[in-house]
Amino acid sequence: MFLARVTGNVVATQKVANMTGRKLLLVEPMRLDPSSRRELVGTGRTFVCVDTVGAGLGELVLIVQGSSARMTPECEKLPVDASIIGIVDRVVVHGETIFAASS
Repeated sequence: MFLARVTGNVVATQKVANMTGRKLLLVEPMRLDPSSRRELVGTGRTFVCVDTVGAGLGELVLIVQGSSARMTPECEKLPVDASIIGIVDRVVVHGETIFAASS
C-alpha cells in the first residue's frame, strides 16, 4: 500500500465490458520528504487507478497494486493493477501530524 494524491481523471469510451461504469483516476504517489520528514512530497510518477471509494481531485488516497488491487469486491474480476481503497484523513509521523484533510 502507498499514499497518493489524486491529480486528474481518465475517460475511456472504448474498454472491455466489465470496466464500463468504473471511475478511473490519475494519481501521483507521495512520500515523506527525506530532508525534513515533516511533509509529504510527490514522487513525479503517475498511475491510473480504479476508484472504489468515491475519491476526488486533490484528495490524499490509499492505493494498492498488483494482485491486492483485485481483492476488493468492486475489482475482484476486473483487469486492474491499481485500486484506490481509502481516502486519508490524517497522517502522523513520530507523533506529529504532517497531513490533515480539510473539514
